[in-house]
Amino acid sequence: MKSSDQDPLESLALQVSGISKRFPGVLANDKVDFSLARGEIHALLGENGAGKTTLMNVVYGLYKPDEGEIFINGNQVEIRDPNDALAQGIGMVHQHFMLVPVMTVAENLMLGHEVTRGLKLGLLSRVDRQKVSEEIEALVELYGMEVNPEAYVHELSVGEQQRVEIIKALYRGADVLILDEPTAVLTPQETEDFFEVMRSLVKQGKSIIFITHKLKEVLAIADRITVLRDGAVVGMTKPAETSEKELAAMMVGREVLLRVEKKPAQPGEDVLKVQNLHVLDRRDQPAVRGVSFIVREGEILGIAGVQGNGQAELVEALTGLTKVIEGSIHLKDSDVTHARPRAFTETGAAHVPEDRHKHGLVLSYAVDENLILQTYYLAPFASGLNINPRAVDENARRLISEYDVRTPSIKTLVGSLSGGNQQKVIVARELSRDAPLLIANQPTRGLDVGSIEYIHRRIIEKRDEGVAVLLVSSELDEILSLSDRIAVIYSGEILAIIPVEEATKERLGLLMAGVRETQESSQAAATPME
Repeated sequence: MKSSDQDPLESLALQVSGISKRFPGVLANDKVDFSLARGEIHALLGENGAGKTTLMNVVYGLYKPDEGEIFINGNQVEIRDPNDALAQGIGMVHQHFMLVPVMTVAENLMLGHEVTRGLKLGLLSRVDRQKVSEEIEALVELYGMEVNPEAYVHELSVGEQQRVEIIKALYRGADVLILDEPTAVLTPQETEDFFEVMRSLVKQGKSIIFITHKLKEVLAIADRITVLRDGAVVGMTKPAETSEKELAAMMVGREVLLRVEKKPAQPGEDVLKVQNLHVLDRRDQPAVRGVSFIVREGEILGIAGVQGNGQAELVEALTGLTKVIEGSIHLKDSDVTHARPRAFTETGAAHVPEDRHKHGLVLSYAVDENLILQTYYLAPFASGLNINPRAVDENARRLISEYDVRTPSIKTLVGSLSGGNQQKVIVARELSRDAPLLIANQPTRGLDVGSIEYIHRRIIEKRDEGVAVLLVSSELDEILSLSDRIAVIYSGEILAIIPVEEATKERLGLLMAGVRETQESSQAAATPME
């Protein structure tokens, strides 16, 4: 059931009219009109760089529009900064969370909005933690979001941290919530829980702008859908009146293949061999427990599992980012069990990391510099201690064109790009390298359908060139679409490795939930997908 049955134009919580925003060399928003009804979920859909986040940053006061007007509850307002937005009842949950990990939930929520008791005379006043905790618990109960006010943020899962961000906006009086790519880092299960939170919010009279690129989610949760392309509105529709295929075409401006086409794999020699691997997590608890598998030339082995079941520690161990307690890792003929990251890379591996900010990019470096992070000291980019600017420039322009990285310049700081374009920079760098092994951990996280189509095609091309690909993804559709064999990980163990022809979502779902197969059940479940 949809969150609102009323005509969305009858009562507007927010309306923007003729909004334009320019940056040097870029028209990010071009005379955009957009409206949000009270109690509505309005999805803002578009490719990476289409102008979705820029438009909402204007509404939230992070950017000043060059043209256009903003109306709240029918009244024209000027929003100069986020404080103005909050005063107008507008809250924004950003794609990358704005929380302090070493502080508690309550401390994060009151930060900058401290509730005090006692005399208002400097040190004589005290933060009223009990009152804040009571107010948080009231919000949690009202909107059905389980969060412990006294828990430290770094102890929370990604889904829990997102709930904290939403509660923070509600705590500060938001009636309009802008959610920027809220499901980009969530598992399928967390996404379903998140949708329940969204439905609860609109039942209580809140209005939500849902910025995303995920078509299935838009059709499942939105009341209305507005599509942006190249900074302009190209259409507005409702889920009942459209389809994934039509939305994809609106976003990209052409027909998009939503499922990759591939020939049967032709596996060759072993490239990556992992035997009896044991790895601890950051709390010194077992995270990977006796994992063994092989990835061969010309095949894709997909690792499927609910996030938090050892995938991150497995990949970190393979790439030299964390210590192996027991077991071995061989890349071709080399033992790389305890190799440092550079040694692992030089042995012949490309790596698209899960956390693009922590392990994939240097945000204060330019785009062209990030495109050579793994090879800056090698020819043609360097000769001895000297960098060859022309080679760096040519490499950047070629990859930016091939991978459609939306950036004003190759000298733009990569930290200023959208999350999707940051991901494209990493994928372009790693897939362009001549390496016998590609470890792709969440390779399309944050990307739009057009970019996903392109990246999937390039991964298949790598496979067909003889590269061994280890794919780790929380997107089950991606695992099923790309993989030749699928290994299901649960609580740090590989429960089964099955050919993709024998995989069904139901079978994989049971394994991902920790249900071990008997010989009889595995034979019964091995019904090829339709």
